[in-house]
Amino acid sequence: MLSHRAKYALRALILLAQEKGDRPLLISDIAKRQNVPKKFLELILLDLKRNGYVRSFRGRHGGYLLARPADSIYFGQVIRLMDGPLAAIPCASLTAYRRCVDCQDEASCAIRQVFRQVRDATASILDRVSLAEALSGSQAATLINLGAGI
Repeated sequence: MLSHRAKYALRALILLAQEKGDRPLLISDIAKRQNVPKKFLELILLDLKRNGYVRSFRGRHGGYLLARPADSIYFGQVIRLMDGPLAAIPCASLTAYRRCVDCQDEASCAIRQVFRQVRDATASILDRVSLAEALSGSQAATLINLGAGI
């Protein structure tokens, strides 16, 4: 399940992408326009800044801008940054694999096999949809091409 943290990060980034880097946006403006708690957004934007997704500017005309083009920031990257691995169980994760303590035979574990497929399908979508695609509506074509147009 997507956390509020990841959802708010995506909302903020999408708003900054809509602005196309014309002028920095204040945290208070982003919070108000995206209906996100300001204090929580401050922490999220700090993480996004530390990881190279946004830049901040001080002063009267300060605020936040995207640090990279919107077509190079993917949903999967942001979700992993905010929430960690995409896999619902640790033994299905590629980036944070951990063997389940109670598993007797990981190779034949039906639960692991199903959740690995879920993780792979999720990653194949989220790692291919950029902020720019989400804004343009072209992510629907991406999803259909991936066979996920359900």
